[in-house]
Amino acid sequence: MATSDGWYLIGPLIAVGLVGFLGAVFWRMGLQPTVTSETAPDGLTIFGEPDDYGLLWPAAVTDETEVADEIRRLLSDAGIRATKATRRDGRVSVLVFSEEVEEARRLVASL
Repeated sequence: MATSDGWYLIGPLIAVGLVGFLGAVFWRMGLQPTVTSETAPDGLTIFGEPDDYGLLWPAAVTDETEVADEIRRLLSDAGIRATKATRRDGRVSVLVFSEEVEEARRLVASL
């Protein structure tokens, strides 16, 4: 037997109100979605910053891939592991681990 005074709507209204309240609290705390179409064109992002490479730090940045390969060979000859990554602006970064970045930058500056 259904009641006609509307008390059966109170449970769902409380649930919707509670979800809305929690959403507003989380939004106010700064827990908004951070992935936008500008930062992740393919809908996938790993790092928060576009130039964040985790444990790797840029030792040199150049416009040409050949120069980056030459810097990698120089660092490899010195015993420093290095890799390269193409930045969003098209330039190439030569990346090394953080504990070797100072030595790598000194070697690159001596070119």
